[in-house]
Amino acid sequence: MSFYRRIKYFLVHTLKHTNEVAQDMLAKGLVEMDNVVVKENVFLSDDAEIKVEGKVVRPKKDFIYIKFNKPAGYESTLSKNVENNLSEFFTDQKGLSIAGRLDKASEGLLLLSNNGKWVENITNPLFEKEKEYIVELDKEPGEDFVTLFTKGVNIGYHVTKPCECSLLGGNKIKVKLKEGKNRQIRKMCKTLGYNVLSLKRTKIDNVELKNLEEGKWEFFKV
Repeated sequence: MSFYRRIKYFLVHTLKHTNEVAQDMLAKGLVEMDNVVVKENVFLSDDAEIKVEGKVVRPKKDFIYIKFNKPAGYESTLSKNVENNLSEFFTDQKGLSIAGRLDKASEGLLLLSNNGKWVENITNPLFEKEKEYIVELDKEPGEDFVTLFTKGVNIGYHVTKPCECSLLGGNKIKVKLKEGKNRQIRKMCKTLGYNVLSLKRTKIDNVELKNLEEGKWEFFKV
């Protein structure tokens, strides 16, 4: 049982009541979650407003979800201590975390949110969220490249999991994978004798970049 996500845990560990007092509050109907009286040790949602004896002890939190078209040349960080960071694009948004980074040379879809659990769900490799990329190589690949790429490639410290790869014509390929090792696609291509000229992420899970302009962002719903 996940006690830390239940209302009684909040009463005891955040409001510093004893277990006995917290249980008594619940039994007497003194606790509300989003204006609904709770008398059981129910699960506590991340954004819920909590009241005790009619007084708000935790205001409702509004979660926001942003998709951003990162230009090449920027680091995937909001820290102003890092050169070429992304803070200039989000001057009015506070408390954001990035869900799924891109290296400095890469461009395309980044997701950001102030909902930490959602960010964890997107980034934790255990959940295997699929990402899609358009990659331009320094020479035209053939079916032999696709076969080797999709089976998994030994990039030195790791053999990548099977993934999807398709030819788009010319020097371009489309890649779909559920891993997210550092510079993984670049290293896979390098191992197979190709250099990446450009890499653009176009999709994470069910969120697509679509026609969003470079350097622009917009809200989306989950």
